[in-house]
Amino acid sequence: MKRIAFYFILICLALIPVPGSGADVLLHNTVVKAYFSPDGGALKAMIRQIDQATREILVQSYVMTSQPVQSALINAHKRGVQVEVIFDRNEQKDRKYVTAKLFKARGIAVWLDDRHACAHNKIMIIDRATVITGSFNFTYAAEKRNAENVLIIPSPDLAGLYADNFLAHRQHSRKY
Repeated sequence: MKRIAFYFILICLALIPVPGSGADVLLHNTVVKAYFSPDGGALKAMIRQIDQATREILVQSYVMTSQPVQSALINAHKRGVQVEVIFDRNEQKDRKYVTAKLFKARGIAVWLDDRHACAHNKIMIIDRATVITGSFNFTYAAEKRNAENVLIIPSPDLAGLYADNFLAHRQHSRKY
């Protein structure tokens, strides 16, 4: 009997939410699109999503050397879409802030996350309705040479969680 009570307590403890353990989102009837690289259509799918944005694009990126992604974000900004980007401070420093300089010169808000050893997110939040994420860095190598994946998830609930996370990181990042 003591053994059963012990296991019951363990099971109950496992069901208690742990702070920082993530968030649950029910994605009922949501079609998630998955892309793989090299040359699996991930880049084209991301560009299509950026081109369809009407209000806002929030980006967290360790590195961004993909000229098509850079151009699509700049074009979205020119169309009146609010674009904000958080880069990893160290990665941008190593690349002499090339992308950060480019975006700042075009009027795009750029932030550098220096709180973490590595700000390794690869996220785009489109109009707080769609999340783009996966292993795919926004680089030429990710599309042409690496084995990568991208998920495009249309879910305002999930996009809201990611936007909240973006805003939390922006709050401790420094403006470029």
